[in-house]
Amino acid sequence: MMKTSDMTKMTYRDAIRLGITEEMRLDRDVIFLGEDIGVYGGAFGVSKGLLEEFGEERILDTPISEGAIVGTAVGAATTGLRPVCEIMFMDFITLGLDALVNQGAKMRYMFGGQCRVPMVLRLPAGSGTGAAAQHSQSLEAWLCHVPGLKVVTPSTPAQAKGLIKAAIRDNNPVCFIEHKMLYDTVGLVPLDDEYTLEIGKTIVERPGKDVTIVAYGTTLAKAIEAAEFLDEEGIRVEILNPLTLYPMDMKPIIESVIKTGCLIVAHEAVKTGGVGGEIVARVVESEAFDYLTAPIIRLGGLDVPIPFNQELEAAAVPQRNDFVHGVYRLLNRE
Repeated sequence: MMKTSDMTKMTYRDAIRLGITEEMRLDRDVIFLGEDIGVYGGAFGVSKGLLEEFGEERILDTPISEGAIVGTAVGAATTGLRPVCEIMFMDFITLGLDALVNQGAKMRYMFGGQCRVPMVLRLPAGSGTGAAAQHSQSLEAWLCHVPGLKVVTPSTPAQAKGLIKAAIRDNNPVCFIEHKMLYDTVGLVPLDDEYTLEIGKTIVERPGKDVTIVAYGTTLAKAIEAAEFLDEEGIRVEILNPLTLYPMDMKPIIESVIKTGCLIVAHEAVKTGGVGGEIVARVVESEAFDYLTAPIIRLGGLDVPIPFNQELEAAAVPQRNDFVHGVYRLLNRE
């Protein structure tokens, strides 16, 4: 157990920066590239100060071309470097998908393991900033459909630091999804420069016995708020956080469903075709199916582009009360 004295409070944004900084100090092969990441410090301030420490040879401001960013990263990774890319908004990964999906994700397999592709794509995602339909999407399900990629999504500052360091050290392409509304959240973060979190794990964020909720990103925080509210009524909700969306660690989820008999799966991404549906399918295919006492509930974004209007934007994605009413339904309390 890490001591509190070995940790410090910082924002999610600063935790990502710290993780990148530590890895760049430890390994000169780590480079960082993207739009406005140098002098400007990145669209969300994650890379502030890195240019001053590491110089223009390792902090590379790029043209406004996601295809060029991802293609350069794939080439750099296959020739021995460990590139970290910032795609300013996850929405724009569409312009780099050919290099990522048809090249980076497949090269290690196609060359029989003789080629490694150690690269990280940082993807700021999600709604809540009033950035509207083209700058607010959560597209993780697309990436989870591509063998050869790993997809991670930290929900706290400590998770952000541990996973960005693990992603940089991994020898495969890792898509690192950062919800934009988490950047200013604060939490204790380990200072040890060897602190990492293993990719491929689902963790129990909150123990309980009555209902299982699986959630990540800002949806996780809303689930925790709902669980705290339900505590006052004697309902104990167990919450699991799949830090790695692909490959998914299903064991803790299945064990939890066997214990509670009830499951809610939630994400901000559009419900149709989302990661939640995959989780539900795997639960139904497992031994946990026989323990279900009610139909599984999926909470997800509405099948609409994210609106600009603040109230409509909030209405388009799951909120705390959606979890509360979902739990009531499962327990026949509505």
